[in-house]
Amino acid sequence: MDSLKINKVQLRNLQIEDYEQLAQSFTRVYTDGSDVFWTHKQIEKLIRIFPEGQIVTVVDEKIVGCALSIIVNYDDVKNDHTYAQVTGKESFNTHNPKGNILYGIEVFIHPQYRGLRLARRMYEYRKELCETLNLKAIMFGGRIPNYHKYADQIRPKEYIDKVKQKEIFDPVLTFQLSNDFHVRKVMRNYLPNDEESKHYACLLQWDNIYYQEPTQDYVTPKTTVRVGLVQWQMRSYKTLDDLFEQVEFFVDAVSDYKSDFVLFPEYFNAPLMAKFNNEGESQAIRGLAAYTEDIRERFIKLAISYNINIVTGSMPLIKEDGLLYNVGFLCRRDGSYEMYEKLHVTPDEIKSWGLSGGKALQTFDTDCAKIGVLICYDVEFPELSRIMADQGMQILFVPFLTDTQNAYSRVKVCAHARAIENECFVVIAGSVGNLPRVHNMDIQYAQSGVFTPCDFAFPTDGKRAEATPNTEMILVSDVDLDLLNELHTYGSVRNLKDRRSDLYEVRMKK
Repeated sequence: MDSLKINKVQLRNLQIEDYEQLAQSFTRVYTDGSDVFWTHKQIEKLIRIFPEGQIVTVVDEKIVGCALSIIVNYDDVKNDHTYAQVTGKESFNTHNPKGNILYGIEVFIHPQYRGLRLARRMYEYRKELCETLNLKAIMFGGRIPNYHKYADQIRPKEYIDKVKQKEIFDPVLTFQLSNDFHVRKVMRNYLPNDEESKHYACLLQWDNIYYQEPTQDYVTPKTTVRVGLVQWQMRSYKTLDDLFEQVEFFVDAVSDYKSDFVLFPEYFNAPLMAKFNNEGESQAIRGLAAYTEDIRERFIKLAISYNINIVTGSMPLIKEDGLLYNVGFLCRRDGSYEMYEKLHVTPDEIKSWGLSGGKALQTFDTDCAKIGVLICYDVEFPELSRIMADQGMQILFVPFLTDTQNAYSRVKVCAHARAIENECFVVIAGSVGNLPRVHNMDIQYAQSGVFTPCDFAFPTDGKRAEATPNTEMILVSDVDLDLLNELHTYGSVRNLKDRRSDLYEVRMKK
């Protein structure tokens, strides 16, 4: 897996034109000497009767995974049944568009691409589909392929309990349990040829908590976005591998809470400058810049692997013009990335490091919100966020680095003002602690937080969540984009709508 170079990960609906490539992948997976498991006719029928239920994972134009499903009635699958029965002997005549259960009939990931959590991504799609279609649950029969190792010692129920307690690892059941499925019952002869499972299978179920009994009313889709903030502790790291061991720990932790975004602070990688201390401050920061491309690639891989959009904070970069800039990256969970720049560099950044201000300002589309990023000092210039608000920004991310309380207060107060005047959410994250062996990096002060507009639908003080000051921690918070839409139209004040564009405007000159 480490040797794989991945540029783009995409989840999309299966097309019949994919069959040839799909068949090749299945041939590789099912290495028992049998022919391809699914025929062209079967795949064509699935696409025809339930197109949104058939999806593929595509990595750089190559199909590496697939998930197939049908809809059935709960009463037909709540008790013992076999794979042949639920699929109509693989004819799929059992598919019922008016049913209330999304039934999984196949999931696979090509062996070369396992370990990147791509299957989890397909399960998340199924969950969203279940919610969108207002289905009661997802169900399927799950194999227990490691059971044959214990079959002469314990019964299936004991085996399942031990897997739940993590005393035994089962490659299928352990994965399903970690994805919030629960075992409804044990079934016998679900797959007659499954010798590894000793002909047993678990009836697995994931319940849709948003399910509503069918009515004539429209079911409103969810619009909640979960953001995770890393309040980063400055400490010594000798190598980039050491630094990213800590980075991945935080990405993993925030991802476990199903966050859509994780935000790191400005210059979070500053500890690596200790290696260049004997070369002076301006050379040390340029030594640090040599890591930036590698850091970006590592973040892209983490975004894919943990299925989360990463706002990487910031780091120095020497661009083609030979000048030094303060930049960061939005690493999307589909494998794509874009760069943002600090436009206003502080007097100290110029004096000690010779940094130059960037020139690019833009908003970014993501799979759950339109976002903007302003690095530290930039948030103190309201024109920037106003331009992004005009472009439809819903969440503004602000990675920062401040050494004193008054410096922090400038960032915090201005960030809060940006939330009010632009009717958006603002998320800020900074570093704490100190780096005794790194020049020009004084003691750090931070209290990360999530700020909102001030109106009835939001917290009265406009603070959605705040971290403990000067303590290494993560902060996870939900923001509801629907509240912004309501505010734009029905707010007690409407800062965006009430601007006097007949008198003034803010625009980019370039």
